[in-house]
Amino acid sequence: MAVEQWVALASLGMFVLFTAQIISLSVFLENPSYDIDPSSTMREFLSISGGPALILAGSSFLLARRYGSRLCGSLIIAGGIIVLVGMNYVNELIPHIKPQYVVQELQLVPTIFMGVSIPVMVVGGLLFRLKPKPKRDYVFDR
Repeated sequence: MAVEQWVALASLGMFVLFTAQIISLSVFLENPSYDIDPSSTMREFLSISGGPALILAGSSFLLARRYGSRLCGSLIIAGGIIVLVGMNYVNELIPHIKPQYVVQELQLVPTIFMGVSIPVMVVGGLLFRLKPKPKRDYVFDR
């Protein structure tokens, strides 16, 4: 596998990790067993997996955009779908969370990432449309 395919696979793993972290935090906040600050926890999850997943997806696209890659495109689209479905589930869990734990980050992050997942899937779909460009021999092209 080429580097861009490994980067796309890492991006998919980070998207899965981010979605799992946000879902587990939301489920925990429905009936917490100890006091927790959800605001700082959300920021931590964003910096650990949310941001790096987006950066890795963009890096994979930039590496594969010259010739296109169905595997990279599929992995990026799968990451977008996972985030879209997971954040939709988190939005459904928010009304069941105790009111003192519903902070602004907990309300905004699922909505923002649902919106971000659409362009991620579009970027992954662009890799299906790209055709390989032939290498040119610049010495003999005259």
